[in-house]
Order: sequence, then C-alpha cells, then structure tokens
Amino acid sequence: MSVIIDFHTHAFPDALADKAMVVLEKNACVKAVLDGRLSSLLKSMDRSGVDKSVVCSIATKPAQFEPIIEWSRTIRTDRIIPLLSVHPSDPDCAEKIKIVKAEGFRGIKLHPYYQDFFIDDDNMLRLYEAVCRENLLIAMHTGYDIAFKKIRRADPAGIVRVMSRFPELKLVTTHLGAWEQWPEVESVLAGRPIYMEMSFSLEYLETDPIRNIIGKHPKDYLLFGTDSPWTDQAKTLSLYRLLGLGAETDAAVLGGNAQRLLDSV
Repeated sequence: MSVIIDFHTHAFPDALADKAMVVLEKNACVKAVLDGRLSSLLKSMDRSGVDKSVVCSIATKPAQFEPIIEWSRTIRTDRIIPLLSVHPSDPDCAEKIKIVKAEGFRGIKLHPYYQDFFIDDDNMLRLYEAVCRENLLIAMHTGYDIAFKKIRRADPAGIVRVMSRFPELKLVTTHLGAWEQWPEVESVLAGRPIYMEMSFSLEYLETDPIRNIIGKHPKDYLLFGTDSPWTDQAKTLSLYRLLGLGAETDAAVLGGNAQRLLDSV
C-alpha cells in the first residue's frame, strides 16, 4: 500500500503546548482538534493511517531558532519530519540556513503574518538565495490567515514574482496555493510547476475554484496536508478521497510527491 504523508502539521514541546494552544485558539477563534502535543499527533496518525507527518515550527523572533532546532533534534524519526524556522529579520539568517542543512533537516517553515514580512520583499532575497544555495525547501503560509486581518502578504501574484526570480526554489505553498484567495490561485497559479499542499482547502470543496485548481494543476505538484491540530487528519483524508482522482493520482498526491520532494533535498 502507498505511503501517506501529511505535509503540514504542527506540534509543540509538552511544556509549552497548553499555553501555546490557548493563545492560538483565542486569536483564531477556532477550537483545535488536538492538544498540540506530538504524542497526540502520533495517535492521530495511527487512527487515520498517516505514515509520516511534516511538523512545521514558526520562529516568531530570531532567538527562537535555537530552541526550535534543539526540540526538532529530539522528535526527528522515520515518521516525524521536522521543518525548522528562521526569522527573516535575523541578520544571521543565511548562516542559520547553513546549520539547517548541516544538521540534515529538509528545510524551513515561514509564515508572513507571524513573522511580519511580504513574500516578495527585497529583504527576503538573501533568505531565498541561501535556501537555494543549500538545496533546501520552504513551506510557506500563503493566502490570508484566519487569525489576522486580510493583508495581502503572500498572494498568488507575489508567489509568481518570487518563483520567476528563483525558479530553482523548492517552495511549497500551503492551503492550495493561497488560503481564501482561490479564484486568483485558479487564474494565476494553477497549471504552473509550483507545489501546493491541500490543508484547510478541502473543507471548501463546494467552492468551484477548489475543484478547478486540483483539476488544472500538475498532479506531480500536489501534496496532501491537514494543518493538524486544527483539523482532523482522518476527516481531511476522507474529503480528499471524495475527489475520486484515481489510484495512480492518489498514490502521488497522498505520499509519492512528498517523498520525492523530501528526497531531493
């Protein structure tokens, strides 16, 4: 049976999980499905049949790089694939990217809202250059964010500008290209060789652009993701299977594409 990889999950050290989840739930006005602990994610994976999960950390200030890498070292297994995080305002961000590579991690997670940047800012160039130089990947929050005002920090047009400047960049756009900007994703991004993972988008399958994007986009560039603990992995898997894309496509989207991308770094 084909491997299933969830390319977008979050977890926190046990000592921080309760506090972090209370704050995040309050800001987003959303009740999480899980409690934010890695042990809960692993139980969810067992229940839903997910073989591996990519765990994304977000450094909200430069000093958080060290605790994130320390924790990521302890949780890395065959089933848990941590993505570190480097804050774009860190003057040593290029050196931090070298450390990510030297430690054998696959890449980083960036979040324009929590880290206060725009995807095509000039001051992001050195970070993209470093990631390309070290052949790492970036999982980038794209589109709006449920916890923030609708400022266009990482919209489809910005994604195209970045990828035109850095065609070799292994950029994974979350939430099917750009959350709640799906008509623009359909017209601007769909069909381009840009990775999209599906978290927090399959829940909107009644919206025509969601199905249209999936239908138009190269199947080699689609990744399964849930954004656990905010969604239920088993439910999101069920929503994916409602698409009826066929066994060959399912094998690619649910795990094959993700494994190929992870193996390429």
